[in-house]
Amino acid sequence: MVKQIALGLGADLCGIASIDRFGGAPEGFHPCDILPSCKTVVVLAKRFPAGTIRCETTVPYTVTRNTLSTELDILSVRFCAKMEEAGVTAVPTGTISPTREDTKTGRWRGAVSAKHSAAAAGLGRIGKNTLLVTPEFGNMVWLNAVLTDAGLEPDDMLAGDPCPEGCSLCIDSCPVKALGNPEMKQGDCFAHAFHTEPGEEFTFKCHTCRTVCPNCLGSGNRL
Repeated sequence: MVKQIALGLGADLCGIASIDRFGGAPEGFHPCDILPSCKTVVVLAKRFPAGTIRCETTVPYTVTRNTLSTELDILSVRFCAKMEEAGVTAVPTGTISPTREDTKTGRWRGAVSAKHSAAAAGLGRIGKNTLLVTPEFGNMVWLNAVLTDAGLEPDDMLAGDPCPEGCSLCIDSCPVKALGNPEMKQGDCFAHAFHTEPGEEFTFKCHTCRTVCPNCLGSGNRL
């Protein structure tokens, strides 16, 4: 029923993770730090049109990123309302914001990590480029995590490494060498990808790690 609601509202994928799968969450960013009664995390995903990475400008990618973020925020709020109608507490956590600084590491994080939640919910696995890779759409997905106090049956997690053996394309291709460590060098990536040149409005500047990945496209997203 939960998945039918999510897909009926416009999600392309929906996965369910039990709270016991979040033992490694950073302090202050565990689902129970947001909703103390949380028992389950429901992850909603939207397909990211792959044509956006074939362009000579990042304008289409930026428009799609911003639009999907808004759509997922709206979808998650409507999903929570439907859950409440069924007597279940559910709360959204935001697709790309709000974020806050993790004072222990200096990294900026969302309320909870949507991609780690998605991996815990069996939607995909995280590659060396730190992106979620799904069987259906490769790494071309956008995510939102919803917290709920319902004890839902979790999906099985996917096993194995999504990256081909010996592959380092994303690491070698990153313009600012932000990859290759357990965590991406967030400051270097953000400074390169989010800067705005004089005389222009904001556009997302770089998606190299997504584009060069052999897992960029999944079985449901061929060009």
